[in-house]
Amino acid sequence: MLEVILRRFEDPDEVRQFEKGRFEIVTIGGMTIGRATYQPGWRWSEHASPDGSPFCGVEHIGLVLSGRATAAMKDGEVHELAAGTIFYVPPEPHDSWVLGDEVYVSLHFLGADKYTTKSEPEGLRDRSRPFRSWSPQTEIVLEAHAIRDPLAV
Repeated sequence: MLEVILRRFEDPDEVRQFEKGRFEIVTIGGMTIGRATYQPGWRWSEHASPDGSPFCGVEHIGLVLSGRATAAMKDGEVHELAAGTIFYVPPEPHDSWVLGDEVYVSLHFLGADKYTTKSEPEGLRDRSRPFRSWSPQTEIVLEAHAIRDPLAV
């Protein structure tokens, strides 16, 4: 018999702490979910890059709970993420930083397992394949819910 599982970020499986921020990870039902909490002045390339790289290469799907931040692509395109925004950031080089004086908090449903680790994917994914994550468990969940790649032609 399957059981209901209840988890809280106050009791995470892992915490990745860095200057001006933290990333809490909970694994539940075969899925890894992260909660990002960043202080004003936080910038991924300065405070969270695991190897000093100026860009993150992890694919993200998430929801902003509070505050504002950017998703700034290497090509110069900058997107503002504000409370209530559901976001998809492709596995293309990007940076991010908090905007304003409010603490930024977001949930990450895709990419949490690789975020701020030295095993972040390098290069770009093959867009000819169906939408996939860097986590086999998450891929199964996403494919089961028929989520499609928004960048597919």
